[in-house]
Formats: sequence, structure tokens, C-alpha cells
Amino acid sequence: MYLTKLLSFTLLSWFTFIGEPHLVDEKNYIDDVKEELVKTWPNNRAINLVFHGHSVPAGYFNTPSVRTMEAYPNLVLGKVKEKYPYAVVNVIKTCIGGENSVRGAKRFEDDVLIHKPDVLFIDYALNDLSLDMKATYKAWESMIIKAKERNIKVILLTPTPDKRYDLQSDETVLAQHRQQIIDLASKHKVGLVDSYDAFRKKVKQGTALDALMSQVNHPNEFGHPLVADAILKFF
Repeated sequence: MYLTKLLSFTLLSWFTFIGEPHLVDEKNYIDDVKEELVKTWPNNRAINLVFHGHSVPAGYFNTPSVRTMEAYPNLVLGKVKEKYPYAVVNVIKTCIGGENSVRGAKRFEDDVLIHKPDVLFIDYALNDLSLDMKATYKAWESMIIKAKERNIKVILLTPTPDKRYDLQSDETVLAQHRQQIIDLASKHKVGLVDSYDAFRKKVKQGTALDALMSQVNHPNEFGHPLVADAILKFF
């Protein structure tokens, strides 16, 4: 009886372990980039942070208003420069409003890799909602693989909210895309920024979701800092 229980517990623990995502440590994932950021002239070089995705990183708030300086890529730039005052840091956005990951993958080499990213951020999940998840998985994975082949640090972003989907549910199609991104980050040992969870925690703490959104699926000036703060943990 004891051996049977021990075997059952061992098998259950093993299956639980292999089912959990194994994510990279955000504290040291981009250590090589941080080493470059602390160098001073004339030993330093430009560091390129490239953001590839849809309207949210592009800076669309209430369409067609584009508030570039309040969107999370530029918020990240400001905070990175505060921490690394001697660094030359370029934020390059290859984002297109309304684009999904399948289209983004098609122009990946010509429009993204040409900028020689040191760190690449990918944020497409909101516009992937209408696509087959096998197609989006293939698109995301192709971009990850091509970037890693060039020794680029990759950080994937789960979706920011869409008010048409229950943010607290793990059963919606939005939550399924979030989980797929987590799985990809775990499989390919790349960075993960769980924007979805950052918003969900904020709402659980008592902030109304409407207070973080400029329209149905675009964060506002209070929502974007949640994503920026999650990214900054890597720096």
C-alpha cells in the first residue's frame, strides 16, 4: 500500500512538474545587454530595443489618436535612460495598427531584423483573436527562431485587455492566446512579460478596468505603465 501511494505521488509530481512553464529569470536574461548599457564613451555602442506588434505598442489610444510618448515602448526608454544615463539607447517600433502575427511574421526579416535588435519585444495577441491558433503559434515561433539564430534576446508579451472578454477568466479565447504565448516563452527559453496578469492583478486590487483603458482594446496613460513596469524588471 505504501509503495502504491509513493508511486502515485511520484507520478503526479512528475506530471505536474513537466506541465508547468519553465520561464527564464528576468533578473539575468539580458545580462549581456546590461553590460553594454553601463559602458561609457568611447567604449559603448548603440543598443537597439525593437518593438514589433500591433496598435498598442504603436501608441494608439482612442483611435485614430496616436500618443507615442505615453505608450509603453517610450515609457521604457525613459526609465532605461534614468538607470543607464551614459547609454545610447534606441527604441525602434516596427508596429502596424490592425496587424496580426501572421502578417508581422511575413515582413519580419525585411522590417525587423534589419534593425539589428539587441532586445526584441513581440506583442500581437490582441489582433490574433480572429485567427486559428495553430497559425498564430507558427507565426510567433518563426519570429522567435529567426531572432534567436541571430543571438537576439526575445521577450514575448501576453495581451493587454480587451473589454469584450472577462479578464478574470482563464477560459476565454484571449486567455488561451495568453497561455500559448507563455508556452512559447517556456519552450524557447525566451523572456516573458505577462501584461494580461499585470492588468488582472490591478483590477483585483480594486481599480476599475475602464480606468486603465482608452477604448475597448487600447490601454490609456494609466494602463501603459503597467506594461512598462513589467518590462523594466528585465533591466
